[in-house]
Amino acid sequence: MRRRKARLCAGFLFFAVMMGGCALIASHGPGVVARTQGRLPPRVELSSVPFFPQDDYQCGPASLAMAMSAAGAAVTPEALIDEVYLPSRKGSLQVEMLAAPRRHGLIGYQLAPGLDEVLLEVAAGSPVIVLENYRVRWWPLWHYAVVVGYDLEAGEVVRRSGSRERQTMPFGVFEYLWQDEGRWAMVVVAPDRVPATATEARYGEAVAALESSGRIRSAHIAYNAMLARWPSSLVGLMGSGNTAYALKDLAAAESWFRDATLAHPGEAAAFNNYAHVLAERGRLPEALAAAEHAVSLGGTLAPAARKTLESIRGRMAARREPATD
Repeated sequence: MRRRKARLCAGFLFFAVMMGGCALIASHGPGVVARTQGRLPPRVELSSVPFFPQDDYQCGPASLAMAMSAAGAAVTPEALIDEVYLPSRKGSLQVEMLAAPRRHGLIGYQLAPGLDEVLLEVAAGSPVIVLENYRVRWWPLWHYAVVVGYDLEAGEVVRRSGSRERQTMPFGVFEYLWQDEGRWAMVVVAPDRVPATATEARYGEAVAALESSGRIRSAHIAYNAMLARWPSSLVGLMGSGNTAYALKDLAAAESWFRDATLAHPGEAAAFNNYAHVLAERGRLPEALAAAEHAVSLGGTLAPAARKTLESIRGRMAARREPATD
């Protein structure tokens, strides 16, 4: 599959590509300016983003190190080579580019395809990693670069790329190079930040992946940040509860699960987890009521809810048994 191919890195532009891209400037620049009217400052440059020049074929580690450093991680391209670089393919897979930040307690988030999204993220303070093709679709030469700025009036982006710390490029040329892999782009953010263009569903998936990687405390922070943006998010409420439980903060877990039942009264998972935590805290009558309600909601979680209910009934029966000599 195309998205499973390793991305080779180029350090130069083919003249034919540049010429073809220049013809697109007029059609793309004004449209971007019109669509972003009032939403963006006229120009932004994130000059504090560190620059790591790439070695041959290692634009993936270099680009990722820039984005991760900007998000607060003390990393270098050399430290990331084993995580994202495939020597046999002389490149880095997008899936590994997204996964690597999780190993450092950060979140890699893939943007929706579109220049507007890139500019909005840069305006919000996040450098954007983009995947470009420096040849033609049927004979590609892939390259990761980092967009760190733009100028709407000039109609250009500012990139860190290859051995060049600052390279300006017209919107049309950039989009020409960027289009062949579906305008693939990503940002890296600290767990207490939500990307400017994030959607609830896709960001929830990114935070769940962070939790699954074992970075529970970072995931807990990220779920809380998610709730600041989407206060009634089921994923955010359940994730906050689950990570609080994993961190052995039962009082916080109870609070998050209770909020989930109030915000989503038809969700069996919320009532099941609420019942489970109440039982662990010794509040068996309340736990029984929550567990019974979870079972009554039915659905695919009904078997798990019944197990929780039976466990609570067993605890209550054990409490009522008289002591024996």
